[in-house]
Amino acid sequence: MTGAEAVLQTASAAGVEVCFANPGTTEMALVNALDAVPIRAVLGLFEGVCSGAADGYARMSGRPALTLLHLGPGLANAIANLHNARRAYSPVVNLVGDHATWHRDADAPLSSDIASLARPVSRWVRETKAPAQVALDAAEAIAAAQEAPGGVATLIIPADCQSGEAPGPAQSIPPVPARPVGADRIEHLAKQLRRGKNAALHLGGRALSVRGQRAAGRVARATGCRMFSERFPARFERGPGLPKVDRLPYFPDWVASFLEGLQMLVLAAAVEPVAFFGYPGMPSRLTPEGCELLTLATADEDVEAALEALADAIDAPPAGSAPTPSPPRPQMPEGPLTPDAVGTVLALLQPEGAIVVDESNTTGIGYFEASAAAPRHSLLTLTGGSIGMGPPCATGAAIACPDRTVINFQGDGGALYTLQSLWTQMREQLHVITLICANRAYRILQLESARAGVAAPGPQALSLTDLSRPAPDWVQLAAGMGVPAERADSVESLRDALGRALSVHGPHLIEVVL
Repeated sequence: MTGAEAVLQTASAAGVEVCFANPGTTEMALVNALDAVPIRAVLGLFEGVCSGAADGYARMSGRPALTLLHLGPGLANAIANLHNARRAYSPVVNLVGDHATWHRDADAPLSSDIASLARPVSRWVRETKAPAQVALDAAEAIAAAQEAPGGVATLIIPADCQSGEAPGPAQSIPPVPARPVGADRIEHLAKQLRRGKNAALHLGGRALSVRGQRAAGRVARATGCRMFSERFPARFERGPGLPKVDRLPYFPDWVASFLEGLQMLVLAAAVEPVAFFGYPGMPSRLTPEGCELLTLATADEDVEAALEALADAIDAPPAGSAPTPSPPRPQMPEGPLTPDAVGTVLALLQPEGAIVVDESNTTGIGYFEASAAAPRHSLLTLTGGSIGMGPPCATGAAIACPDRTVINFQGDGGALYTLQSLWTQMREQLHVITLICANRAYRILQLESARAGVAAPGPQALSLTDLSRPAPDWVQLAAGMGVPAERADSVESLRDALGRALSVHGPHLIEVVL
């Protein structure tokens, strides 16, 4: 048995089902070995598609996917979306080929320090030294990726360790589960919340699961505290029957207003709110002065059980004992397309069980509120702020959940980073509907410039945030990838186009002209 066969048999036995690949010469042994295992091989035309798809797959399945990448440059192309995966605590296992051990001293053109590239986005990095070791290395990588709360593991495998003789696959290693929260901490927080201060629960990670939200809702009803999610949740379950959970705003002055008067902030698998960037005159940490900051559970602790224990400790009524009010359903807008109108149309038409991957950025600000009354759905967002996450993340989510409709609500600037995802969606016949919000600008940069006090940017500054010269033609770009596409420039045309896309299986793109 070759080392490559041993790696993939080890991965398959550990429950790995998908490999998102953009391989090269140094990975040919792994490519050939894929035919002998029940692991689905999915080709991405760019490594950032592979890493983003592995992130989306992991967020929706809870299991790791493999990526197969070519040397240091291939890993480097994947890093932006591995950064997002790291922030989402997504279990991802990178298999990165390297030159044969005996060839490294030649300093061939593709030689690089792969481990140094991997460390900033990986919780675990290892370079295999011999074929006999590679299967155990793979088992440890898979366990490391799944150790609570989850993360990126990178295994670097020289070509001769892939093709050399290995003794066989390794036993699966049970991952370390989330740690329980101690009773003392639960009782202390219950005592603090009983004091009736102006308090809030800040929810992240598994606290935004159905189970987590229902437990948090019990606490909120019993104590009167507020509930809100982190700004960029990895996965947020939403819809009827769940308590109302607000979302932290983006701009720091908005956050300051949102948190004003708060006397106690309880972190439930979330971190203290901080400004996305450093703004002169604005603090980096946005918790109000004098507000007590308490931690119920960190990301690697069992936050769902902790919320339930906290609810029990304050004698909160059980979930479902009181009806959850249904938010008002918005009216279908009419006439020209505005950002709010686009978000409202999507919220009104998205089907039960949809997975909405939201990288709409400035256009989608109104979508979150409009979709509060939408059928039950999963919301995935841009955890690390590295744009180009939406199309590949939607691709991976669709492979994880083939029975659910995936909608990529997407800004045009970010989509240009990873538009190759459309090709993979078509090749794999994935039911992904991409709504491209075509404002033909890096609009967030224009807003940030204005907020920085630049009243009249010069022509060169303006040109660096403008995408209209020439304007990308998304209908033609999609057609070039084989994906059916159409353009919508009014509420009525968007409503009709989205209805058609929802009714037919397979990928579809709608360019929403704003």
